[in-house]
Amino acid sequence: MPNIKSAEKRVKTSTLQRLRNKGRRSALRTSVKRIETALETGVELSQADAVMAATMKDLDQAAAAGVIHKNTAARKKSRLMRKINARRQTAEE
Repeated sequence: MPNIKSAEKRVKTSTLQRLRNKGRRSALRTSVKRIETALETGVELSQADAVMAATMKDLDQAAAAGVIHKNTAARKKSRLMRKINARRQTAEE
């Protein structure tokens, strides 16, 4: 336990930030899973595009808030786009 008043305050604020980030990270994972399951179950591409747009927004917001690194967000977005584009190509054929 900290002895200094400012250290006690830092413990309090860092605990709140950790819990907030934990919730944001969990919501982000859920969003990514939602698009992956939508692609696996064969949802229409128009619906998949809507879910994908929401997921992209969530990834960008998480990166901006510092919950995840910006390169991590870019990597996840790239991999998701490759999956959805592959699905588009199979739908066209």
